Amino acid sequence: MSDLRIALAQINTCVGDIAGNASLVLDRCRAAHALGAHVVAFPEMTLTGYPIEDLALRESFQRAAAAAVDGIAATLVAEGLCSLTVIVGTLGVSAGGRPFNQAVVIADGRVAARYNKHHLPNYGVFDERRIFAAGHDACVVDVASSSLGLAICEDIWQDGGTVADLEGRGLRLLVVLNGSPFEEGKGHTRVELAARRAREVGAPVAYVNLWGGQDDLVFDGHSFIVSPAGDVVASAPGFSDAMIVWDVPEAGSPVPVSGIAPAESLDEQSYWACVTGLRDYVVKNGFRSVVLGMSGGIDSALTAAIAADAIGGENVVGVSMPSEYSSDHSKDDAADLAKRIGADYRVEPIATLVGAFQDQLALTGVAEENLQARLRGVILMALSNREGHLVIAPGNKSELAAGYATIYDAGSIGGFAPLKDLDKTRVWQLARWRNAYAASRGEVEPIPVSSIEKPPSAELRPGQTDQDSLPPYELLDEVLDAYVEHAEGRDALLARGFDAAVVDKVLSLVDRAEWKRRQYPPGPKVTALAFGRDRRLPITSRWRELDV
Repeated sequence: MSDLRIALAQINTCVGDIAGNASLVLDRCRAAHALGAHVVAFPEMTLTGYPIEDLALRESFQRAAAAAVDGIAATLVAEGLCSLTVIVGTLGVSAGGRPFNQAVVIADGRVAARYNKHHLPNYGVFDERRIFAAGHDACVVDVASSSLGLAICEDIWQDGGTVADLEGRGLRLLVVLNGSPFEEGKGHTRVELAARRAREVGAPVAYVNLWGGQDDLVFDGHSFIVSPAGDVVASAPGFSDAMIVWDVPEAGSPVPVSGIAPAESLDEQSYWACVTGLRDYVVKNGFRSVVLGMSGGIDSALTAAIAADAIGGENVVGVSMPSEYSSDHSKDDAADLAKRIGADYRVEPIATLVGAFQDQLALTGVAEENLQARLRGVILMALSNREGHLVIAPGNKSELAAGYATIYDAGSIGGFAPLKDLDKTRVWQLARWRNAYAASRGEVEPIPVSSIEKPPSAELRPGQTDQDSLPPYELLDEVLDAYVEHAEGRDALLARGFDAAVVDKVLSLVDRAEWKRRQYPPGPKVTALAFGRDRRLPITSRWRELDV
């Protein structure tokens, strides 16, 4: 056996569950020790969960985090595991009470070193402006007579700083603790960055990352180790518990390759990100089941399939709420979907409820259409109140961007929205991927093909389709990607060849819908720019791209 064996413990923590997270750490310490590891590394802010936001400022929370570190050290002593060096992320506090994003090194049954994160992000996903860095030198610890460098997430994203401090220090390994959330295509960026840092310090880089859902964030894991030359020599799968065990070579010795996880397609990663986000939102908030409207359309079909994969089809309540305009094929598709995933399927017609409102209000046009949609939302919330289900919303990013959703209807109410960061074309792509995945495993395809292939429609009036009000989704999503994701203005869009009428319509819809987006449930972030997390504009604003 090597004189220096490291274990990377890729785990799913929960914010605020300090006792549970500490128990998880000890469990993985026992497993690492049994596998002959000399050192085990855990992700960023493992003991507290991540991100903790303003919990960092609570003295009671700070004390509990500190006590957890002491408890782990004492347990290692009591169980005879003192030979194992443990590197774990937690919340640190200065003598003056200022919080730090910290890595603690426990060796020989005591806290041997503390390292505070240098570079603090205050953009997009994280805002750590209230968590302060200590500004000391980079951390180097000795394990098995070898020097290990230590960094936390953002430290290696910055040129100079921490990594520059580690150059020429004779490191045998650089260990990087991460709480890096999922984004489509981000994995390659992480590996390329770690490879660059490995070449700079002349040592392998071990990158350990969280996995699991936390509100609207999903951490994907995908921990890995790169050689001094920048080649991946070990890696873990995404969206699951994993432990990489690797023998660290002496400088100049051959670098062992061990346990490379199979490659995953972008569709596969994005789908399991949505599953992980929903499952952990349900479980970590104490729910056991979800309820949603099943219309027979593609959005509710994909949402239901994600829910079934997340918590089991038997814990999914699907409600068909037909009106006088609902087509037979939509009702049949909804029933077929429920049967395929094993859901608790119910039918609650809304005609009587609509009639009661119309007897008093006599609504017409859009007001009448919206009444139907909102009554469906009322039914779902009533079932939630009566039976304790979490209502989930099946709306997608394209509809959310364009405001093409009735506020408080079955597509926008609830506690979580699994498709919130997927545009309509991605919804179709992931639905096809999920069916192909099932077919490859000899399983029943969860989504009826007719739900994928038929023209999308809210069926609020005879013959209605989405394209009565919107450009074709392929075109709409292309314009939205340029305007929303890449912040291109009207002139830039016209210069790219988009039709002026289409551009003006889409920009107008997006600019007028901010108030709706503010009221939408949280949903898993899967792109670089998610509504509610990364993009936020004033509701009251007279700025219009059309006026430029």
